[in-house]
Amino acid sequence: MRTIIIVSIGLVLALVSLVVGHRSRLGTRRAAVWFSLLWTIAMIANLGLGVSHGYSLAEELPILLINVLPAVVVASVGVHLIGRRAPGARDE
Repeated sequence: MRTIIIVSIGLVLALVSLVVGHRSRLGTRRAAVWFSLLWTIAMIANLGLGVSHGYSLAEELPILLINVLPAVVVASVGVHLIGRRAPGARDE
């Protein structure tokens, strides 16, 4: 259940970062890169928390991928789709 909540939060935050990047001078690509970096760091901290509670690294690594990949993929695909929709869009 905790993994589903974390993945859901990641997806929502990925979409929020795309909207903020699109509406600001930051640009969607840069917003997606920053989101991906910060989300990955947060999920590595989550991995450390799991290891500190007795789970092995081998048990936690697949969970790290499950937590990181969906949100990062949504951010990456969102950059591509926003760039296609707005031909003259600023996407730095």
